[in-house]
Amino acid sequence: MSSFNSKSSTNSDLNLVLFSIPQSFLLQVGTTSVLMLLLAEKATAQTLQAIGEATEEIFRGDRLPILDFPENNLEN
Repeated sequence: MSSFNSKSSTNSDLNLVLFSIPQSFLLQVGTTSVLMLLLAEKATAQTLQAIGEATEEIFRGDRLPILDFPENNLEN
């Protein structure tokens, strides 16, 4: 069992040509990127909902001014 642990600890790096990257670093980068995407998705959803509510208010017409139309005078 100890030989298996020693092999896994020596093979825990991503070996590239010039350098090696530890798996723990790759896991941290992956976790951070997933968490940032989740936060961005939540912020985007809230922003789109706020924009939708604002456009709904515009199209509903509550805040539009009442226009005074000229009366039709038929004086011929």
